[in-house]
Amino acid sequence: QVQLVESGGGLVQAGGSLRLSCLASGGIFSSNPMGWYRQAPGRQRELVATITSEGRATYADSVKGRFTIGRDNAKNTVYLQMNSLKPEDTAVYYCYTDRWGNIYWGQGTQVTVSS
Repeated sequence: QVQLVESGGGLVQAGGSLRLSCLASGGIFSSNPMGWYRQAPGRQRELVATITSEGRATYADSVKGRFTIGRDNAKNTVYLQMNSLKPEDTAVYYCYTDRWGNIYWGQGTQVTVSS
């Protein structure tokens, strides 16, 4: 069974940094795009960042210049380095992978940025 487990969330002050990690299991994911999205109360779900198997990354305008997505195919992991955090970054962050049209995601990790 495919399973994604996120970690690294927490409480941080505005301007601080967090590094989120996602470990995938139950298959080989080196050929699959992966990424992160977030959901906050009162806001629509937002795709934060994506990364291809070759390492090509895309970002939402709201996080460009502050967040960096990366992956380690040998370890079946994807991470999200979040710098210069803002209160509006507060959300539950979910890791996902697209396995040829089959979408899998994790349970999410809470990120709270205080002002």
